[in-house]
Formats: sequence, C-alpha cells, structure tokens
Amino acid sequence: MMVVHYNPVLVAISFLVAVVASYTALDMAGRVMEVKNRAACWWLAGGGTAMGIGIWAMHFIGMLAMVMPVKLAYNLPLTLLSLLMGIAASLFALRMVCHAVLPLRRLITGSISMGSGIAAMHYTGMMAVEISPAITWDPYWVAASFMVAFIAAGCALYLTFHLRQRRRSVHAYRVIAACIMGGGIAGMHYTGMMAACFPAHAHGAHGLNRNWMALLVTLVSLTILGIALLTSVLDARLHTKTSELVNLLARANAELEKRAHYDWLTGLPNRGWLEQQLAAALDEARSENRRFALMFLDLDDFKQVNDRLGHQAGDLLLVDVVARMKRVLMDRGILARLGGDEFVLFMPVTRAMDAATLAKQLVDNVATPYSVAQQSARVSLSVGIALYPEDGRDVRELMFNADTAMYYTKQHGRNNFHFYQAGMGESQIQENQLVSAMHQALRDQEFCLYYQPKFSAPTGAIIGFEALIRWQHPEKGLLAPDSFLPCAEKYGLIIAVGNWVLDEACRQLAQWHAQGATHWSVAVNLSALQLAQPGLVAQVLACLEKYQLPPDVLTLEITETSAINNPQESASRLAQLKARGVKISIDDFGTGYANLLYLKALPASELKIDRAFIIDTDPGSQNTAIVALIIDLARSLKLNVVAEGVETEAQKDFFTGLGCDVLQGYLLGKPLPAQSVIPFFWER
Repeated sequence: MMVVHYNPVLVAISFLVAVVASYTALDMAGRVMEVKNRAACWWLAGGGTAMGIGIWAMHFIGMLAMVMPVKLAYNLPLTLLSLLMGIAASLFALRMVCHAVLPLRRLITGSISMGSGIAAMHYTGMMAVEISPAITWDPYWVAASFMVAFIAAGCALYLTFHLRQRRRSVHAYRVIAACIMGGGIAGMHYTGMMAACFPAHAHGAHGLNRNWMALLVTLVSLTILGIALLTSVLDARLHTKTSELVNLLARANAELEKRAHYDWLTGLPNRGWLEQQLAAALDEARSENRRFALMFLDLDDFKQVNDRLGHQAGDLLLVDVVARMKRVLMDRGILARLGGDEFVLFMPVTRAMDAATLAKQLVDNVATPYSVAQQSARVSLSVGIALYPEDGRDVRELMFNADTAMYYTKQHGRNNFHFYQAGMGESQIQENQLVSAMHQALRDQEFCLYYQPKFSAPTGAIIGFEALIRWQHPEKGLLAPDSFLPCAEKYGLIIAVGNWVLDEACRQLAQWHAQGATHWSVAVNLSALQLAQPGLVAQVLACLEKYQLPPDVLTLEITETSAINNPQESASRLAQLKARGVKISIDDFGTGYANLLYLKALPASELKIDRAFIIDTDPGSQNTAIVALIIDLARSLKLNVVAEGVETEAQKDFFTGLGCDVLQGYLLGKPLPAQSVIPFFWER
C-alpha cells in the first residue's frame, strides 16, 4: 500500500474553508428567517449554494493536501457531480432549519439525510481521482466516516437552528458554532480519507493538474464565500437600519396618535377621543337597548390653589386627583379630561343608583386634603349626571345636560352631585346669553362710567371721584353693576371689563385736569381676578403714562376677600404700585374676614368703612362702637378713613366728629355721568 502524508498548510486551509463555510451558513440562515416571501427563497438558494461550494472546496483542498509519489488527476464530470451533491445537501440543511420547530425526530432524520449527502459528495469526489489500479476502501473506516458525517450534520443543523434568530452576542456564538461545525466536516473528510487504500505501484492518468487546482479551488471558494458573507452582512445592516427607521416612524406615529387622543399631563383620553367613544357607545346602547351615565366633573377652588402654589404645583395636584378617581373607578367607566380642571366620565349602568353611588365615592375621595409641593391643599368636586336615554339621545344633548347639572351643583353648595332635571338649564342659558351680551357691549362701547364725588370731611371740598360702571343696554336701559358684574366675575369677563374701566377713568381724569381741576383724583375698583393678573403693575403704570397722569391721583380699591385669596402675591403687586405713588384703598372694610395680619401686610393708603356700619349711628349702638374702633385702628396704622353711604346730616356730623378724612354718599353727591360733573362742580 502506498504511503500517504498531508501538506499541513493545505490541511489548515481546508479547515479554514470549512469554518468560513459554516459561518456563512449560519449567517444565511439568519437572513432567511428575517426576510419574507420571494426574498427568503433567494437567500435560501444563495446560502445553500455558498455553503455547498464551501464544503466541497474543503473536501477538494483536503484531497489536494495529500502528498503522494504519483501525480493525481481528476475526472471533471465526477468532480462537478460531487460539487452538486454538496450544494444539494446544504440546501436541504438550510431548508430544514427554517421550520418553526426542530423536534428530535426531524433532527435525527435530517442528520442522516444531510450526512449521507456530505458522505456521497466525499466519495464521489474520491471516485473522480484517476489512478490505476483503483483505490480500495476499508469498510470500518468508511462506516466511521459516515458516523462522523451524521454527527457533524446533526451539530450543524442544531446550531444553525438555534442561532438563526439569536440577537445578543450573535457573532461570538456564530464563530464558536462555525468552528465546531467546521471541525466536524473536516473530521468527516479526513476520517473518510483514512478509509482510502492507494495501491503501492499505482500511477496517475492525464486530467486536471493538481498543482494549480489547489490554488484555484481555494481562491474561488473563498471568494464565493466572502462575497456571500459580505452580501449577507451588508444586507443585514441595511435591514437593521430599515427596521430601526420603520420602528422609529412607528413610535413617532404612535406618539402622534397618543398626543392627538390623550392628555399629556394625566394620560387620560382627551375631548376628541371622548366624542368618538361616546358616539360608538351610543350606537351600541341603541342596538342593545342599554343605559349609561355621562358625568361632568369639575374641581372646586382649583384656581385658588393654582394661584397660591403655582402652575407646576397645580399640575401635580391634577395628577393626584386623577389617581384618586382612577382608584375609585377600577375600570368601571372611562374617564377623560376636557381641559383645565374639567373631566368627563361615562359608564354603563342598569340603575340611576349605580351612577349616584359612584359619584358619591368620587366626591368623598377627591375632598380629602392633598400634600402638594410640601404644602397642604384642598379641592372638592362638583358632579353633574345625565342618563341615556332619559336625558338625551345624542352626544351633544347628553354633554350639555350633564354640564348643566354640574353647574347646578356648583350653584347649590358645590362638593356634591346632581342628576339632570328639566328646567335646570334655564339659569345657565340666561347666564350664557348675558355673557354673550357683555362681549357685544364691550365691542359696541355700551358700558359707561358714572362718577360719585368724594369730599374732604373737614372742608367739604371735592377732592375726587369714584368711578362706577353702568351698562347702557340698548333694550333694557341703564343697568346697575349688580345685574351683570357677578356673571362677569364668574366667567372671567371681569378682567376685560375692569381693564376698560381703568383706561376710561384715567382718560376722563386727564380731560378734567386739562380743564383746570388738577387737584382731583379718581378711584377705581379692582376685582380679585384683576389682582391675580401677573401683568397688573405694568398695565396700571402704562395707563398712567398713556394719559400723562401722576400716580398719586389714582386710587385702586380692593376688598379684603380679593386680597386674601393670594395674600403674598397680592401684597407684592400692591406694594410695587404704592412704591410708584399709586394709592391703595381697602373697600368695604369690616364685612370680610377683617384679618388684622392681612391688613398689616397690605400696603394700603386708606380704609373705606362699609355703609352697613353707617346706617345705625345712634349714640351707644353697637355700630357706633365698631366704627370708632375702625377709625382708631386706621389712625394707628396711619391710614386715611373714608365713610361711604352718608345719606343724612346726622351721619355727616357723626363721621366728621370721629375724625373721618373723606365722606361719600347721596347726601353730598349722587353718581353722575362724566358730562354732568363739571356743571355739578360749578354749582358747588
């Protein structure tokens, strides 16, 4: 028998080709799983072909690694047939690992089939060796080579299947697996070569020369495997980038969808989403003859908390309120936020009592004190309930009636709930009409100012006027402020009305100054909402600058109640105005909280004694004692005292005797339109 040994360089190259072929197969299997339809078929065909060429090249280079005393040649048709067998076995392997599962039975069957294909490729390639006499085979080594082929095929199938979709450390796992698979394939080949017995006096035949065959096969196979692997890697990266872009777009679309349908602060559905769901719920309720309740929920006193603690704390409070309401609901209904501190809840019910029970639980839970920004805060909940189908047949009617019931709750004590009843909406409709008419009055300049004179108590001289708003209604005539200002205050229109009053009073005073009455001043009432405006100081100073008036001719009258809603900010704004020369008067003193700490903190210039204390000024009466105390208090705080509502000579003498600085009332002068002030002055 001829002695055969191996070129170690070519043996190493054959092992390298087997490892590269195995890694390429693993990578291709991953690509087949990541793509779909026709693309998967192309990757399957390309991967099987590349892997088959790699296995065949390893086998062929291993044969070329044999160093023999005779020159070998190869039969071209059989050589090509062995190549096709390698490709077929590889295609079979890749196709098998693309199944969703790989049970043990299929793994064993596949291992035998693929191993037989690899062995067939090997022995067909050996048959292509043109040598005479022919090669003989040791049956034990042949059997051993088949066993190695089956084991190598089984390892290849198992590793390829389990690494096809691994995401973490995929490259490291594939390198290790490729070395194992490459070692198994190489082991099968060299075990099969041990089975070959070459005759001692054999001689080769003419055929393909082995000298250039080794170089050609190595270069071609590595080039093909390299191209296949590079294509797979580049395509995988492109697929990854595309997937990332698709995922990014999907997340962006989801975020846009969420922003379009959900409130950013609380995570609750918004008005648009609510109306869609209500429409669907109505359709379902009609078709299945079901009932449901629609609730309008509005927080009481939230604005005061927001103004006192700041908007950031107000947002935190809203989040806490929503969390409490969710705990009460426990998925029994759908809660949505309309905006601000307004919410809507709709839930299926069988009885009205179900809605009442839930509303009571919500009211009780929301009313418990909160800790926000390390400060205590309290809000309550006003709820209005409309039932389908009793209180409305469409979304618009149900929402309007629930809103009406909620406002009814606010008007009747708040911190409670009411079901909608016919007639509830009449007062709301009237208020809406009044608000609309006031907007129109501002645009059409229907408001006007009347001026009530203020007199120096010791001398009786006119020192200025208090500006009092009136509404010259085109149908109802001249309306007093009590008929429309409360509604303006409730709906926030008082800010626009108050700004107009300030501007008009300053304009008129500037006109009187131009006519020679430079010692006159004007007093303007400030509402609580105006006092809460951050831009109040700048607005007042801008108005004085606009009409070229000195600050000390303007007096801003505030009530105790409006000042203590947010005492720190109120005191700060009023202090800034007083520092510029504007006078501050506390109106209706004694009828509000009369908190002396607040009074001391406010930068006031004068106190106005409310007319309620002036009605009864008989000696020894309780009112007389209170008035005397108020005047003494003002004197100790170095404040001027104004007595308003003086209607009799006795009252005039009484307050003058107590030391009041200014008197005001119908006895001395009624409120006059601007055009009547100068004639009144000359009459005096």
